[in-house]
Amino acid sequence: MLSLTQLLVAALLAAAPAKDPAPAAKAAAPAKAAPRTPAKLPPAASNAALKLRPGAEGTLCLDCHGDFQARLKKPFLHTPVKAMRCVGCHNPHASDHGKLLAEEPGAVCATCHPNIVPKEAKSTHRPVAESRCASCHDPHSADNKDNLLKPGNDLCAECHKPIAEAAAAARFKHRPVKDRCTACHDPHGSAKGPSLLKDAVPGLCLGCHRPDAQAFATRHLGYPVARARCTSCHDPHGSNGKGMLRDVVHPPVAKGQCTMCHEPPSSKEPFKTRHVGVELCRGCHSQKLTQMAARPRVHGPVAAGDCLACHGPHASREKGLVKGSLVVVCGACHADTIRRQDNSPTKHEPVRDGKCPACHDPHGGEAPLLFQLPNRIDLCGTCHNWQKHASHPIGEDRKDPRNRNLTLDCLSCHRAHGTEYAHMMPYAKTSDTCTKCHEQYKR
Repeated sequence: MLSLTQLLVAALLAAAPAKDPAPAAKAAAPAKAAPRTPAKLPPAASNAALKLRPGAEGTLCLDCHGDFQARLKKPFLHTPVKAMRCVGCHNPHASDHGKLLAEEPGAVCATCHPNIVPKEAKSTHRPVAESRCASCHDPHSADNKDNLLKPGNDLCAECHKPIAEAAAAARFKHRPVKDRCTACHDPHGSAKGPSLLKDAVPGLCLGCHRPDAQAFATRHLGYPVARARCTSCHDPHGSNGKGMLRDVVHPPVAKGQCTMCHEPPSSKEPFKTRHVGVELCRGCHSQKLTQMAARPRVHGPVAAGDCLACHGPHASREKGLVKGSLVVVCGACHADTIRRQDNSPTKHEPVRDGKCPACHDPHGGEAPLLFQLPNRIDLCGTCHNWQKHASHPIGEDRKDPRNRNLTLDCLSCHRAHGTEYAHMMPYAKTSDTCTKCHEQYKR
């Protein structure tokens, strides 16, 4: 048994600061500090040497945190809580982080759960990427398995409300969606597919569906769909169309006339299209294509003959067979515009809601920037009718004092896609905008 003197020496050694480094070491660049780990008892000193009271690692905490007793009665306890080791995550004395955590929340979780996201992940769940583990899991205890804040699908629906509502209302439902989202998605990250899919399509679909079955082959007109992208025609979350076809279906697909665009299923290349690019679309949409090409200003994808840049050839959730939400489709090329809107404290509804055609013609037009109307004041006036009875002087007869080649209109003071300031103003204070023209009022 150690003497009192030996115990004191052990305690002092555990708490003693490191010796001053040699002069050469002082001159060297400081090494990057290693990340802190959850507080632990110093290995050189026992509980007795540190005079810790019984249960100091956890049970003792309940003397002050009495309301925590109710959490301990829940059916699912986080392992450190079950072991009553509060110091596994919290520093008992002081911390640079909220709730006395030993490190940032995500870093604390990673000490025990280091491989949540696979290496070279193709997609990562945003809460995981942002180290917001507690947005899905309760770090102490819960009524649900894996310490989830809510049962699986209910939890997913909190962030993915439009998908959840559409799936619930769909006439034809996909069984995995009804049972659990995690049948197809990994809730943390995926190394195999986008959108957290556990495998890429069609591999994921083939886990349940047998394309070699006669009924399956007949419904797909003999095409080898085991090599196709199922989601180009089917909505994996359910739809109102039989066979879970997406709600908006290209007429040849709806009528089973696949050979209008593709080689027959007996061909060596059954998915090969009869023509390439816009020439294939021209067979049915010749008049519309001619009208678009005749406009003085044409949208880039239209000019390039790339219809599939915006439209799906088989089916879509969106009107006009647009490939997806216009926030996503337009944002594929105009990412800076979407990012500007995301960061803007004042949201412009057409941009926020993906209603880009409210202001721009997606194919081409007469006006600059493909505006739906040549006069920008009239264009803004389709929504902002207040300008007809109260407005700053604007119009063709109002010259811009900053540039006499321009006239004043709505965009002289506002940026339609948003700014970092309120009311989509170009400057932090309204007065800063006004005094660019009214210099006599500068202070």
